[in-house]
Amino acid sequence: MSQFIESIKVEDQKIFLADYHQKRVNDTFSHFGKEGSIDLEKIFEELNHEEDGLFKLKITYDLDKKIRTMMIPYAIPEIHSFQLTENNVYDYSFKFEDRRELEKMKMKAKAEEIIIVKNNHITDTSFSNLLFKRGKEWFTPSTYLLNGVQRQFLLKKKKIKETEITLQNLKEFSHFQLINAMNDFDDMFVYPIAKITNLPENNDYLDL
Repeated sequence: MSQFIESIKVEDQKIFLADYHQKRVNDTFSHFGKEGSIDLEKIFEELNHEEDGLFKLKITYDLDKKIRTMMIPYAIPEIHSFQLTENNVYDYSFKFEDRRELEKMKMKAKAEEIIIVKNNHITDTSFSNLLFKRGKEWFTPSTYLLNGVQRQFLLKKKKIKETEITLQNLKEFSHFQLINAMNDFDDMFVYPIAKITNLPENNDYLDL
């Protein structure tokens, strides 16, 4: 049976974006024809987590409602290089625990992290959604692989906008940053577009 994961930010004993995580879990059960769900806040409360600081609560579950949990101290990673990597068939519309295809793509890359290109469109990294800066505004690709909770939250709060980002218009953006449940919208972790090692030199299709 498929295993799914939720990685939830816990800081100073508080859980973040719980309603967004809960909706994703509920939608997963519903999509696969299962009644009911699991209660993420109840799971967190029963852990009796009493440590301050930043943690990642990893909840692994299946559609029979079997769960296991890990509370992991977390530090936001700084990444030094990114590579555009083409994969036109990969689907990650649900947060599966199985990340073997993502790891294969990373192993083949000549950079620290990958930015997945699907049908000529920018999607996500191996572990996050993306934001791109044009002028003073931040945009997220409309062609995400996984509609992450932080992405949904920032769109709802109108802090970012959604747009089509392709290999052809990528150079219109000056900077980018990574967002997920653990990584907020944060000007401290902004990368210049030149951190992508194989940016297209012109408006032609990228030779990946």
